[in-house]
Amino acid sequence: MQLIFEKSSPDRRAARAPEWTVPTHELIAQKFLRKKPAELPELPELEVVRHFTRLSRLNFSVDTHFYPLGSCTMKYNPKCCETVANLNGFLDLHPLWPQLRHGGLLTQGALQVIYETERMLSEISGMSEFTLQPLAGAHGELTGVMLMAAYHADKKNKKTHVIIPDSAHGTNPASAALGGYGVVSIRSNKNGLLDTAAVKNALNEQTAGVMLTSPNTLGLFNPHIREIAEAVHAVDGLMYYDGANLNAILGRCKPGELGFDVCHLNLHKTFASPHGGGGPGAGPVGVIERLRPYLPISRVVKTKDGTFSLDYDAPKSIGYIAPFYGNFGIIVRTYAYLLLIGKHGLREVSNHAVLNANYVLQKLRDHFSTPTQERCMHECVLSASRQHKEHGVRALDIGKALLDRGIHAPTVYFPLIVPEAMMIEPTETETRETLDTFVAAMLELAELAENDPEKLHAVPETTPVGRLDEVAAAKNMDLAYVEIGRR
Repeated sequence: MQLIFEKSSPDRRAARAPEWTVPTHELIAQKFLRKKPAELPELPELEVVRHFTRLSRLNFSVDTHFYPLGSCTMKYNPKCCETVANLNGFLDLHPLWPQLRHGGLLTQGALQVIYETERMLSEISGMSEFTLQPLAGAHGELTGVMLMAAYHADKKNKKTHVIIPDSAHGTNPASAALGGYGVVSIRSNKNGLLDTAAVKNALNEQTAGVMLTSPNTLGLFNPHIREIAEAVHAVDGLMYYDGANLNAILGRCKPGELGFDVCHLNLHKTFASPHGGGGPGAGPVGVIERLRPYLPISRVVKTKDGTFSLDYDAPKSIGYIAPFYGNFGIIVRTYAYLLLIGKHGLREVSNHAVLNANYVLQKLRDHFSTPTQERCMHECVLSASRQHKEHGVRALDIGKALLDRGIHAPTVYFPLIVPEAMMIEPTETETRETLDTFVAAMLELAELAENDPEKLHAVPETTPVGRLDEVAAAKNMDLAYVEIGRR
């Protein structure tokens, strides 16, 4: 497919602007003016529309394909929530508008959305208070670690490290390190869970806390969380909840009631917001009561007369961690989604997410290796280690082959503790027919790996770009566009 520059032909236009009548030399210094027009593509409007429409059809997205990307909760997002976020009353607001006086009533609706979303997230997670400022999950993690550090500094605790399981998301140790802590990694036990005895052995008076995902990245729920939390609290450590996998336990249990003190939630995964492509995201952070004083400023508060205002009176606050109030459009989508599905809808989300993942696991466990024999929660992890050992076919080959079958690849090679891992999260929004199509494709690939493994080394064959040398692409990047015949 040609680049739009390659389709360009001189003097073709999509639109013609009126002649510029203001003398530019009086407005802009001569040294800043172009000596010749910008070399933009010259095409009629119809060709521009066709070009970008064709490009859009090459994309994989939740709206067009099944997207079983483990740990990322790539589920369908109701368009009604998008519509609410695009209402003029929200879309045309500016965060610098006054809050109460001189037209402040125009911003009261936005402040109410923030306030009530924080209340709902607190109820869902069992936390006392939330901040919606963090702009992504990793940003929420860093905010959570900063809150932990502020708590320990205020108590004059001399804490040096955070305990993290080896199955954790890679952002966990990165956030701990950015927060000024060392990382103590604990191996998972034979059941794929954080080993309780190992955690207790690693705990001491210098332990700032434990960062834990529940269910973990193997899709397993740890039944010993409360026991771990009690041991951590005994040394005045804090329990941090990585909320990437909250989709599995919505409406069933609350991190705060399990013993967690801080948690971040990914609104762009769990609560009806577009996810992927680098953003936008939202990773709000909740805390239990004794950590409330350290939350970022400003806080939206409800006054006695029922209006909303911003409170900056928080001397122990960690300060600002984002401009204004977070990614507001994502927050509005979340607010609409929570009102749409309600309490019982939350439980149905987790019911169907867990059911779908176990359906896939049961259909495929005899054809691929599995790290454990347990049932999973919202996602399952398979391994292509058998195919790799016996036929030289890797998880990457299977992921590429799925693209030829109209299915996005699952997450591969994560969690790191599973060789040739394929992490599959079907989510609650997919039908049984879609899951059956995916299962059939995986069974076909397992058979192909056995009978014609070389074919899998050449895939994908139907995509606009075939198999790339990914090492060379990373090490020998050439990002300049050079027209053929010119340099």
